Amino acid sequence: MEIEGWTPTLGALPLLLVAAAAIALLLVLIMKLRLHAFPALILVSLLTAVVTIPLDSIADVMLDGFGGTLASVALLVGLGAMLGGLLEVSGGAKVLAHKLISVFGEHRAPLALGVASLLFGFPIFFDAGLVVMLPVVFSVARWVGGSMLFYGIPAVGAFSVMHVFVPPHPGPVTAASFFDANVGMVLLVGLVVAIPTWLLAVYVYSKYIGRKVNLPVPSLFSDQEVQDRSDPPRWGTVVALLLLPMILIFANTGLSTLDSAGALGEGAADQLWFQIFGLLGETPVALLITLLVGVVVLGRGRGQSKNAVQSTLEGALPAVCSVILITGAGGMFGGVLRTSGIGDALTDSLEGIGVPLIFAGFLIAGILRVAQGSATVALTTAAGLISSGVQAGGYNEVQVAAMVLAVAAGSVILSHFNDSGFWLVGRFFQMDEKTTLKTWTVMETLIGVVGFAFAAIIFYAAAAFG
Repeated sequence: MEIEGWTPTLGALPLLLVAAAAIALLLVLIMKLRLHAFPALILVSLLTAVVTIPLDSIADVMLDGFGGTLASVALLVGLGAMLGGLLEVSGGAKVLAHKLISVFGEHRAPLALGVASLLFGFPIFFDAGLVVMLPVVFSVARWVGGSMLFYGIPAVGAFSVMHVFVPPHPGPVTAASFFDANVGMVLLVGLVVAIPTWLLAVYVYSKYIGRKVNLPVPSLFSDQEVQDRSDPPRWGTVVALLLLPMILIFANTGLSTLDSAGALGEGAADQLWFQIFGLLGETPVALLITLLVGVVVLGRGRGQSKNAVQSTLEGALPAVCSVILITGAGGMFGGVLRTSGIGDALTDSLEGIGVPLIFAGFLIAGILRVAQGSATVALTTAAGLISSGVQAGGYNEVQVAAMVLAVAAGSVILSHFNDSGFWLVGRFFQMDEKTTLKTWTVMETLIGVVGFAFAAIIFYAAAAFG
């Protein structure tokens, strides 16, 4: 949020010190004093705002950060939790889990979950994909046994990797627009980077951290689970239900891409059919449609009473209320840091950095990410800063695509308390903050570093052979 008629008065160094102090205070409050994350984030947001922005704007800035985050998260989490409850109570999640195990074998169950999440993650954004897949992940973990991290990390990491590197997700698309990159080339190079990055930074890491941390399977949906149903849905029905939001969202993004490329003719975006498909493919609408279909297919259509279905949907919400509130508070903290001018201070400090342009983009995006939490803001700022250099550099299409991925990689490293994703994953997996730092934060950093390494290799190989 920008405050009209006001510019930050503190210099770069004081702003950076304030950010460091705020993060340190959060660590003390949450990990040492064991204060609940929700009031801790609000308190630190308030104190940071008092030091950095006008007093009469503090409430508006805090509420804007909180509400802006909830606008994108609350609907997805709530609808996804209801869908997850239906999958569990109907036995659908267990059926699909058993099918994956029978096809891949118990020892390859984490690989199966990761591959499925990579496919689902192509058109579906991180939050939506995560909440849809969680019941299946939890069922597989309960069935096979062992630390939940063996199963959860490959799945959540797959959605993260696709979200970071592959169009039509907003990060690579935004950077591509700044650099005048060919989106098709970004898609191709993004897949070349995303798949080995997932294998090394996520799947291999999950084997290590799963042995180090014995995390029990969360009880998020298990309270509603009905054991040994005599009439569970077929696994194909469950797969079709999980594919439904993917198809709707993919139709939306595919049409938008075709329209941007001019393939649909002039004025297609103004036509009613285009707008209808666009609305149906908006993520909250797609999840709502999927939930309603699930009510029919998994609930009423299988003989459950209206009251039973209502009870299932109602019972899914209490468990995710904490997730939603803490995620919103994390967005509040990030919003205060952004409004304070910390991002601009970092950008100004790094303008004269004497390193190769591809590494400068990665480094700037990474530092901005750590400072203010939002990967989108970090990527947009870093891409805007180096865009003139990229456009004037005479790079070929493959190099420009690799540059897009390098900046996107920097925008995800070191996720911590000011990132809503940190709280979303931590609370869904029922991990404390220390464990979330050891698992989610390390995984995100590995994704960024390994992804950048592959992007840099492609960049210099394209320069040598192009």
